[in-house]
Amino acid sequence: MVAEHRAVAPLRVFLVLLFGVLVVFQTFSLPGQFAHMAKESPDLAYLRWPATAVSVFFVLCVQAVIVCTWKLLTLVKDDRIFTQASLGWVDAIVWAVAAAWVVLLGVFLYVGFHADDPGLPLLLFLMLVGVAVLGLLMVVMRALLRQATTLRTDMEAVI
Repeated sequence: MVAEHRAVAPLRVFLVLLFGVLVVFQTFSLPGQFAHMAKESPDLAYLRWPATAVSVFFVLCVQAVIVCTWKLLTLVKDDRIFTQASLGWVDAIVWAVAAAWVVLLGVFLYVGFHADDPGLPLLLFLMLVGVAVLGLLMVVMRALLRQATTLRTDMEAVI
């Protein structure tokens, strides 16, 4: 358990850095990029606000995962990871990934029906499969966490 405790502090530093960079992307970079796109390609200007909203939503999903991970790290540090409290945070991660997947599916379908080149739809399909794998992996990890929580509760009852 000592190695896990040593990893918590550096992981938190990187989570704070990642969250900060995502806030910058969410507020400045993404809206600015799509505004620039609308100026440079007036024929695609109608995509400015939908693309901004979808991109900001994806960043929001990642931020939700970061917050949940932070809370799970607190439970690890307090040696309470195998409790019912951790299952709620893992559920929130699963829901954030699921929400991102559903929106990504919509983007994939829209782009797939309107694309002239197969490159972007293939890239979106790859991302769709990757997010699906991540979501299903989190479901499996949640099941393992639930089993471990039940076993720990049973062991504490015996002892």
